[in-house]
Amino acid sequence: METVVSEKKQRILEAAACLFRDKGYSATSMRDLAGAVNLKASSLYNHISSKEEILQEICLANASRFHRGMEQIRELPEDDPQGRLEALLKLHIRIATQDVTSVTSFNDEWRHLSEPYLTQFLDMRRAYESFFRRVIRKGTEQGLFRPADESVVLYSLISSLRWLYDWYEPGKRLAPADLEEQLIPLLIRGILVG
Repeated sequence: METVVSEKKQRILEAAACLFRDKGYSATSMRDLAGAVNLKASSLYNHISSKEEILQEICLANASRFHRGMEQIRELPEDDPQGRLEALLKLHIRIATQDVTSVTSFNDEWRHLSEPYLTQFLDMRRAYESFFRRVIRKGTEQGLFRPADESVVLYSLISSLRWLYDWYEPGKRLAPADLEEQLIPLLIRGILVG
């Protein structure tokens, strides 16, 4: 889904992600965006067709990042659900620390997508969550994870990392590897048996 974009368009996408995070998608105008990248609103349309195009690119590019990571994790041994779960948590930490602003827009503003992009986004999200649930189910079946509703475990783990998008500042906070080292054992211990 990710495509090569011009440097100017990349600046526009980054500025839009910041504005969507700070003001919300609905409250951000094309004039706000043009001002953020020092362009006239009319010049902005040389690079993008609409505000929704930007939201589509942000949401679908981030969903694609999660899917590429999931595909790599599928290659890990199926009989090692703890290893797969740790890899999924690392994926969330890595994505959250690579592009905090864009991921915040992805998490909070996807509801503004129109069709067919909303359905495409939701299908990708459901596929990812379904894989996550299968990993949890496998660990529970093996007696490795505490018996619990898969959705409760899934959303507890994911929401336990959501604060990273607001807190993390590249170069000012812990390095992503240090976050992984501290967070993953804390989260995994909560669902392990014994």
